[in-house]
Amino acid sequence: MTQPKKDPKKILLRLDPAVHEAIAKWAADDLRSVNSQIEYALRLALDQAGRKPKRD
Repeated sequence: MTQPKKDPKKILLRLDPAVHEAIAKWAADDLRSVNSQIEYALRLALDQAGRKPKRD
């Protein structure tokens, strides 16, 4: 049985313009949106810190 998809949490994030520019370039290089790139980077950081989220 397939579980319904959970709605993502929405947050306001303030970034230094230079950080945003670097993430936007990285996202373009990886063919991702800035939002997806931020989530990707956060997941990498969580994994490296040994705090990988559990999948449903």
